[in-house]
Amino acid sequence: MGLAYNVYLNAKRIYGCKTCKTHLADHDEIISRNFRGQHGKAYLFNAVVNTISGEAGERNMTTGRHIVRDVACRQCKEVVGWKYDRAYEPSEKYKEGKFILEQELLCQVS
Repeated sequence: MGLAYNVYLNAKRIYGCKTCKTHLADHDEIISRNFRGQHGKAYLFNAVVNTISGEAGERNMTTGRHIVRDVACRQCKEVVGWKYDRAYEPSEKYKEGKFILEQELLCQVS
């Protein structure tokens, strides 16, 4: 296993980890702002960087049952959201492979 380098995003608006300011996502990767997490408002992102994923587990959410895994900042290990691995409801399939980042756990880096 080699040394992991952080990815630095080059965009107008970048979201980072509130704890350590590590770049996590480009504002242009937001699919929807109409989500809620454990800490309030959350965003659905198409892609994130500099994260590590936890073990997959089944969770009952307001939109039904999903298989998700926690997503943490690679630098400080703070959990910042989760990734949808599988949605059981056909209307929720668009979430598969996408990421939720909670607004309360983010900061704007630029």
